[in-house]
Order: sequence, then C-alpha cells, then structure tokens
Amino acid sequence: MLRASYIQGVIAASLLTACASQGGLKAKKAELRFSEAQRMDAIRRAQVWEATDVASMDIRTGPKAHGSFAPDETVNCAYRDKVMSGNSPKFTCVIPPDDEVKVKFGRENGEVYAEVAATRLFWALGFPVDRMYPVRIVCDGCPDRGGPVHEDGKLVFDPASIERKLKGWAIETAPDSGWAWPELDKVDEAAGGAPRAQRDALKLLAVFVQHTDNKPAQQRLLCTDEKADEKLHRCDHPVMMVNDLGQTFGRSNLFNRDHVGSVNLEKWATAHVWSDAHVCIGDLPPSQSGTLENPPISEAGRKFLSDLLMQLSDDQLRALFDVARFAERKEGDRKPANVDEWVDAFKKKRGEIADRTCPS
Repeated sequence: MLRASYIQGVIAASLLTACASQGGLKAKKAELRFSEAQRMDAIRRAQVWEATDVASMDIRTGPKAHGSFAPDETVNCAYRDKVMSGNSPKFTCVIPPDDEVKVKFGRENGEVYAEVAATRLFWALGFPVDRMYPVRIVCDGCPDRGGPVHEDGKLVFDPASIERKLKGWAIETAPDSGWAWPELDKVDEAAGGAPRAQRDALKLLAVFVQHTDNKPAQQRLLCTDEKADEKLHRCDHPVMMVNDLGQTFGRSNLFNRDHVGSVNLEKWATAHVWSDAHVCIGDLPPSQSGTLENPPISEAGRKFLSDLLMQLSDDQLRALFDVARFAERKEGDRKPANVDEWVDAFKKKRGEIADRTCPS
C-alpha cells in the first residue's frame, strides 16, 4: 500500500483546491504531482472501456451533461488572453459569468471537424473521451483574424468547437506527461485492470480512425473517483483515455500534417485496417512523436471492437459525419466529400475488421 503520509501531503497541498464546476474534481496541474510508483499502480488497475447501449446512443446530440451545447448552437463569450498549447488555431473564451472554455476554430482546421466525430464515436462505443461540441462562436474582444463580424462588432467563428473535459484529475508525474501506448500492456487484469480484449480494441480503434498524433501528451491517465479527502491512499477508479483526437479520419503520417491526417476522405478510405491481415497487424504508420505503430491485435480485441462497431446503424453513421460537418471541411482546392461518401468508407473499413479472424 502507498504511504498515507505522502498522499496526505499531496492532497493537503493541492487536491482539495480543485473545483467541481462540472460535478467532478479538477486538480491544478502545476500543484498536483504523483510519484512514478503511484502512477504505475494506477496504470496496473486502469480501465479503458465502459459498457454502453451502442444502438441507442444519440450521436447527433452527443453526451448530455453540465455545460453541453446543442449542435451548431451560437455561444457568446469574451476573449481571454491565455497561452494555448499545440499548433492548431484555438483560443480561450469566457462564457458569462465565469465559464472558461477552449475554442478550436477555422474552416481549414481539420481538428474542428475530426475531434467532434472521433470523440462521438469513442463515446458511443464506450471508450472514455472528453466532450466536443460543434458550435458558432460570437466573441467579444477576440483579435481580428479576418473572419466575419457580428452586427454588434463582435467577431464570429463558424465553424468552431468547444471542449469539455471528462471529470476527474490527471495522475501525472510532470505536466501533460500522459501515457504511451506500450503502457497499455502494463495493465493487469488480475489486479482489477482492463482485460486484453478491451485494450486491444482501443488500439484497433486508434488504427481505424488513423489517430496519427498519438504522443503521450495526447493520452491522459485520469482518476475518476467521485470523492477524495485526506484519507485517500490511492485512486480507486483510474482510467486510461485518449484526450486529443483532432488528427483522425485521414492517414497517419510522420509529421502529423493536418491536410493528410485530419478529415481527408481519399487518404482515410484507401488506408487499410491491416498492414498484415494474416497475423492481424494494424496499419498505422509511425509519426515522429507518436508511440503507437502497426500494433498487433488479438482475436479477442478484434472481435470486441467488431461487435461494437456492427451495432452502429446507418442513421447513426450519417449523424456522426453530419454533426461534425465533414461536408464543410475545406482544405485548399480539394472538394469536400459528402456524408454518404464518408458513411460508405466507414462501413467498408468496418467490414475489414468484421471479416477477419485473427490468430489466437
């Protein structure tokens, strides 16, 4: 058992300063740190999936919780000057009175579209993710970026998306340390962690959507305990989740180039699920910063994901690509593909998984 004195010191310093604005604890990253031993203990016992009624999931509306938005809802907010990580266009905005949100924007920014679709797909299948909502932003005080202007002089960002974090706090030894994909193999079912079938299904789903930007910072080890106090010795409900799926529905590539890796039907449709179908090696080319490359998949993992994917109806698939506005995705002179083309590509790739039997 981990030393209570150490945990009590950590919690006294930071954990109880977390707020519950979304019904869960949010630790301040700059203050809360865990030892490597604590982190590895959480990984051994981590979950990666929770059962959902896939066929009944309302993919268009998305997850309903505090702070959710209707598809294409107009959101008024005030710009907050804050340094943002990553390279895609984004900014911080405050919805009155004090709801601070991260906004991604830009008609040529593939992440605005891809992250909505990918998170809705993972969510519908039962894999934990942050919530992403497609919105129209009217921003007070935003720097002029050459876009449209509202009648009252405020700037308009459309399309845009707002992120809501999955409730909990990150278990990390350094800021944004996340987890590397090989660490999924350290999860121990005998210790209460996720079985291999679920972990392999998560890897295969990453292959399916071509999750190219899979460096550790894009995955989060999260504690989802409802309560924590000075008596906490360890996290009882650790989860390993993917927290940034903006570079998906294209083709995994060395430098995570947006026009290749994010909402590119030509690249996604021609990318096979298997690099070697006979032994079930997933086809995910390496990226320079990534940690997942051509993963071997067990028969149990293949079947687990196949059974989930086959529950999705054509209407759900159309909703997936429609609510994410894939038909509006602009990239240079390339004509956007329509929703039906995306649905057809999805079903073809799903069939590659369903029609294969992997070695035991």
